[in-house]
Amino acid sequence: MSFHTIIIVGNLGRDPEMRYTPAGQAVTNFSVASSRKYTNSNGQLVEETIWFRIAVWGKQAETCNQYLKKGSKVLVEGRLVPDAKTGCPRIWQGQNGPGASFEVSALTVRFLSSSGRSESEGDNGHENEQYDNGTGGASSDDNIPF
Repeated sequence: MSFHTIIIVGNLGRDPEMRYTPAGQAVTNFSVASSRKYTNSNGQLVEETIWFRIAVWGKQAETCNQYLKKGSKVLVEGRLVPDAKTGCPRIWQGQNGPGASFEVSALTVRFLSSSGRSESEGDNGHENEQYDNGTGGASSDDNIPF
């Protein structure tokens, strides 16, 4: 048996788009940008952003479509969906040359922005406290096993 999961924390790059399959199943699609900053070996600050295309299904799709908008901070847990022909990320040809996108089928979407507010509207990165890291709310480094 094999298993994989991916967890992404980032901001929506556009408003969600919802549609229904012919069987009546709701599906919502949106993009999430996950960024990190680091200093390279030359001492220069580098910002790296990776874009993910997210698909959410069922009742959760309807909820995402209702409450999320461009700039909302989310945590997405799901599985990577490879290109059916190659088994790799989806490759596409854009105006600026070729590109690739990582597609994720979401199992869980947690809203991290305050209700109705996006990161750009002054949420200041304070995340929703719903996500429990297993420490019962304690944030002491003493609980880290390494």
